[in-house]
Amino acid sequence: MVENLAMFKNLDKKELERLNEISIVKKYKKGEFLFMEGDEPKWLLFLLSGSVRLYKSSAKGKEIFLHQLVPLNFIAELANFENIPYPATAIFSISGEVLKIDYAKFCDEFLTNPKISMQIIKSLSQKLKITSEILHQELVLSSEARVAKFIVENEDLFNELKHTKIASILNITPETFSRILNKFKTSNLIELSPSNTIIAKDEINLQGIYEN
Repeated sequence: MVENLAMFKNLDKKELERLNEISIVKKYKKGEFLFMEGDEPKWLLFLLSGSVRLYKSSAKGKEIFLHQLVPLNFIAELANFENIPYPATAIFSISGEVLKIDYAKFCDEFLTNPKISMQIIKSLSQKLKITSEILHQELVLSSEARVAKFIVENEDLFNELKHTKIASILNITPETFSRILNKFKTSNLIELSPSNTIIAKDEINLQGIYEN
């Protein structure tokens, strides 16, 4: 499995064999937890397929959406590197598979490899970008802009998730989400099937809503 991943393409045969020895691939169903907030990170996790939602829980039990992860990405790897409990919960929105690498052995045997270290740095850099985008969404984007951005960038999730769940992810009320969808349909920005899946979308004008 690992030899098919771009991040490990520069490893030699012996290194790949060892990496396979300390790794497993596990399947997860939609709605299944990958880890819970506060769990200890024992595995370095890499999403191979499916989609994972990351969220925190407030003191009152409300879910605070953080990010929706798609393949091919590490999941919460900073918890491994900082040796801290997972700061959020990860749950599968779409069934998929995860490559789980024994982190203690990976750290001892592979992190000294500059080729691997560079891939890790790139992944962490991407996570910083994601954090910046989350702050931008919460502080700058209007409700309409959030919905437009979600439709353009996450069409598969839009078609998979209930509208109440999408509204929660975008931190808006279901009523507001429904009103915005009706406005988009009236403006011919989107066309939905009877089951509320996207048939067509005006991607250019939708992008204009959140990029301007």
